[in-house]
Amino acid sequence: MRLLGDPVLGAPCAEVTEFGVELIRLVEDMYATMYAAHGVGLAANQIGVARRVFVYDCPDDEDRRHLGHVVNPRLVEADGVLVRGPEGCLSLPGIEAGTPRHDRAVVEGVTATGEPVRVEGTGFFARCLQHECDHLDGALFTDRLTGLRRRRALRAARRAPWARDEA
Repeated sequence: MRLLGDPVLGAPCAEVTEFGVELIRLVEDMYATMYAAHGVGLAANQIGVARRVFVYDCPDDEDRRHLGHVVNPRLVEADGVLVRGPEGCLSLPGIEAGTPRHDRAVVEGVTATGEPVRVEGTGFFARCLQHECDHLDGALFTDRLTGLRRRRALRAARRAPWARDEA
């Protein structure tokens, strides 16, 4: 797992142009990594692969499970009420902060086999979709924080046992 301070997390990821066994294997590896880390979503750059792919196994606010992956995702809608809710990240273990996100999100892309896919989420699942798209654009949830919340989260990250000098 790549952690705060790793350059791959701060750069936009490249579009996937080759579909085949390697991409399917990447998606499978990402699911395994996400489950091992007890996460609900994982972007490819979090495991050091700078490609536009993310996986998810995430409940919404009604506790309905959403399971899937998106290759070359585009956040095409983010609307509804802006909710400041607790958010964490596998690349910042143990750090959580109230982060503003829209209550509804729609992501379009393709599957690992190239089939078009459209994923719509509300509540916590919408938060997950926006979070993973941010990763692929080179942003972390701490980039959405301001003021005291941002300072506290970054201070906690600097003091964490996993911290890098750049955090």
